[in-house]
Amino acid sequence: MTSQIAPPAPTGTPSTGYRLRWAGLAVILAAEVMDLLDTTIVGVAAPAVRQDLGGSDAQIQWITASYTLAFAVLLITGGRLGDLFGRKRLFVLGAAGFTLASVLCAAAPGAGTLVAARTVQGLFAALLIPQGLGLIKAMFPPKELGTAFGLFGPILGLSSVLGPTLGGYLTGADWFGLGWRAVFLINLPVGLLAVFAAGRILPADRPYRAGRSTTGAADDARTGRIDPVGVLVLGLAVLLLVYPLVQGRELGWPLWTFLSMAASVPTAWLFTVQQRGVLRRGGTPLIEPSLFGKRAFVSALATGLVFFAALSGLMLVFTLHLQLGLGWTPLHAGLSMIPLSIGVVVGAVLSGALLAPRYGRRVLHLGMVLAAAGALGLWATVDGADGLTSWQLAPALALAGLGLGLIMAPFFDIALAGVEESETGSASGVLNAQQQLGGSMGVALLGTAFFGWARTDGFGHAAGLTYGLVAALLAAAFVIAFLLPRQARPDGEGH
Repeated sequence: MTSQIAPPAPTGTPSTGYRLRWAGLAVILAAEVMDLLDTTIVGVAAPAVRQDLGGSDAQIQWITASYTLAFAVLLITGGRLGDLFGRKRLFVLGAAGFTLASVLCAAAPGAGTLVAARTVQGLFAALLIPQGLGLIKAMFPPKELGTAFGLFGPILGLSSVLGPTLGGYLTGADWFGLGWRAVFLINLPVGLLAVFAAGRILPADRPYRAGRSTTGAADDARTGRIDPVGVLVLGLAVLLLVYPLVQGRELGWPLWTFLSMAASVPTAWLFTVQQRGVLRRGGTPLIEPSLFGKRAFVSALATGLVFFAALSGLMLVFTLHLQLGLGWTPLHAGLSMIPLSIGVVVGAVLSGALLAPRYGRRVLHLGMVLAAAGALGLWATVDGADGLTSWQLAPALALAGLGLGLIMAPFFDIALAGVEESETGSASGVLNAQQQLGGSMGVALLGTAFFGWARTDGFGHAAGLTYGLVAALLAAAFVIAFLLPRQARPDGEGH
C-alpha cells in the first residue's frame, strides 16, 4: 500500500459540499452536451458533406467513426491524466482543444481534412469527459450525489433528440451560406463558455504529491509521470476491438474484423501483465487494480456494458426505421423522439431527487422493466403496420424513456460509491470507455440484425424484431444488476 497526500478538498465540508457545486455541475453538463451533440448531429449532415466536399464512401463513414474511435482509445488514459495533473486542469484543456477542433472541422477544405479534425476532436473529448464524474464526486456530499448524477438522464435524452433535429435544421437553413459547417460551429459558444466558466467555478485540485511506495520507489502518481508503454498497449487493445465494431457492419463483416476482435483478447492480457510489472517496480498503473476488487464497480461495468448496448441499438434502429423504412426526414424523425426525451427527464428527476437515495438498486431494476416494456410496445406498434404516425409511437417511447431516466442516477451513484479519491480518474475513464464499448457493440449487433431482417422481411418487421432484441438485452441487464449492492452507501453516507 502506498502512502498518498490527497489534493485539497473543495471549499466546504463533506456534509455540505463545495459552495458552487450546482454551478460547477452546469459546466460539466455543458461539456456533456457538446460531446453528445457531436455524437448524434454529424450523421444528419453527412449527405450534405458528401455533396460539398466529395470523398469516398469510406471517408464519409469515417467522419463519424474517427471521432468515436479516437474517443474510445484515449478515454482511460484521459481519466488517469486527471489523477496525475488535476481534473480541473484537464477539463479546461479538453474543453479548449475540443472547441478549437470544432472550428477546424467547420473550416475543413476536404473530406480527408475533416476526418483528421474529427480525430483531434475525439482525442480532446477523451481528456474532457472522464473528468466530469470525478469532479462531481469531489464537489457533492454523499446525500446529493444521486440527485447530481440523476441530471445526466435529462441531458442524455434531450441531446439525443436535439442532435438530429438541430443538425437537420442547421444544414437545411444554410445560415450565412455555412450549410453543414454550422453543425460544428454550434460548439463554439458552448465550448468558450465552458472554458471560461470552468476556470472560475470548478474547484481547484492538484495532482497527488510526494510519497513513497512500500518498496521505497517513487510513486509515479506523485511525480507526474505516466506509463507510455501501458498507454500504447491499452490503446492497441481498444483499437483492435472497437475499430471492427465501428466499421464491420458497413463493410459486411469481412474475416479481418473477427480476427481483429479476437486479437484484442491476448493484447488485453498483455496489458495486464505489463501493468503488474509497473506495480512491481513501484509505479502507478493506468488502471488501478484495486478497482477490480470493488464489488459495486465491477458489477456496474458488467451491467452497464449490456445496458448501453441496448440503449445505443434502440436509438440507431428507431432512427433508421423512420428514415429508411418510412421515408421521414431527419427533422421529422428527431421531433418524433420528443416523447422519449420527456420520459427520460421525468424518470431522471424522480430517480435522482426522490427514489434512488431511498430505494437504490430497486429503482434501477424498475427502470429496466419499464424500458423493456417500452421496447416491446414499440415492437407491437410497428410490426405489420402499413403506416405510422408520430402519435402512435409516442406511448411506447415515453414508457421506454421513463425507464431509461430511472436508471441513470442509481447506476453512476452505485458504481462510484466505494471508489477512493486516488482511483476516481481511473474509474471515470473505465466507466466512460465501457459506455463507448457497449454502444459500439449495440450498434454492431442490433444494426446487423436490423439490416439482415430488413432485406428479407421489410423494415417494419425488422424494426419490431430488433426492438425485441433490445428488450432481451435489458432483461439480461436486469439479471446482472442483482450483483450490485442494494444501496450506493448505507444510510446515505459514504463508504
